[in-house]
Amino acid sequence: MTNSYPKTPSLLICLALDLVGYFTYAIPVLGEFGDLIWAPISGLLFFKLFGGWKGALGGFFAFAEELLPFTDFVPSFTLGWLAQRFLFRKPGNALTINAR
Repeated sequence: MTNSYPKTPSLLICLALDLVGYFTYAIPVLGEFGDLIWAPISGLLFFKLFGGWKGALGGFFAFAEELLPFTDFVPSFTLGWLAQRFLFRKPGNALTINAR
């Protein structure tokens, strides 16, 4: 059986990376400063995890989402995982069951 999905990281990794983005607001004074540090790391990790043009586009989105105020609630990595898993599936690679 072949994998019917393009390069997709683990859902647990995506959830953990989204939590890192949420936790930048856990320390009141360092919230925005934490976003300045986490934004480029988030964008690069998204690109490395998802790869290709989808990783580049998602990496830019993750970078912008971390820099813009009041957008930390957006789960960028989890949305990327969902899109990769369900929207970017190759139609010819669906799992089929052959009945005899």
